[in-house]
Amino acid sequence: MFYENSAWKKHKTSSLLPMSPKTPQQWLQVVGHAGNFRVGDYGTLLKKFCEGEQQCYLRLMKDTLRPFVPAYHGVVQQDEQDYNMMDNLLNNFSTPAVMDCKMGSRTYLEEELLVARERPQPRHDMYEKMVAVDPEAPTVQERAQQAVLKTRYMQWRETLSSTTTLGFRIEGFQKSSGECHTNFKRTKSRDQVTEAFSSFVESNTHIVWGYLRWLKQLRQVLEASDFFRAHEVVGSSLLFVHDWTGRTGVWMIDFGKTVALPSHITVDHRSPWVEGNREDGYLWGLDNLIDTLANMLPLT
Repeated sequence: MFYENSAWKKHKTSSLLPMSPKTPQQWLQVVGHAGNFRVGDYGTLLKKFCEGEQQCYLRLMKDTLRPFVPAYHGVVQQDEQDYNMMDNLLNNFSTPAVMDCKMGSRTYLEEELLVARERPQPRHDMYEKMVAVDPEAPTVQERAQQAVLKTRYMQWRETLSSTTTLGFRIEGFQKSSGECHTNFKRTKSRDQVTEAFSSFVESNTHIVWGYLRWLKQLRQVLEASDFFRAHEVVGSSLLFVHDWTGRTGVWMIDFGKTVALPSHITVDHRSPWVEGNREDGYLWGLDNLIDTLANMLPLT
């Protein structure tokens, strides 16, 4: 059973957060599309079925990245809806604090740009989101149509955030107290990101050390991963979790836009993206994320 927190309702990602210390197995979907998630049996989480994501998880279960993603348990059906079933990553935490960081230098696939050019579908809801942040952002044509293309909105959105400057952006976080923070659309500089992280960990250097260990291990595994070498990883997030005991964890989540690369294309996940090269900037973002956290620690 899910309860929507109105402060997070309109934000899109996949983090699931706990209700209270008294109900450790009841999770609150604070962001994402309503109905995308359900709590499964035996500590599992059900996410609305996406074939691309299923294929990623099947491959990841055989890859060196397996410890850094939710364990995948196949497809189940409830109320005539298929769901991908995976471990609930919060099960081993006591009233955890959770943060979602979207990784990479872009959040749209190259195929989405092609479709937008071939079959443009201007959207009023994207226009409303744009003017809510910056009334001057739409072009004259977009203002006349009262609509913008999804890819145009996404590209504009990224210029506001640290996606373009650091290769990752904070989508939102919730502290163990239940205090939510989601207003990061204009969090762009390293100083602003550092301030947000400091608030999330409540200036606890032990937690920062824990996250740094996870991130450095993840980077090492990513650089040797067959899966990572062969995929364009777009729109995927890192889920940060810690609790009052000092336990920390970082996992890769959201693979709905992760696609296999053509055999003739290789990427290093750090080079700047130019349309056609399929670079996603994932490792560039991870490098910057590690540097940001390392700089939060006292010099020794």
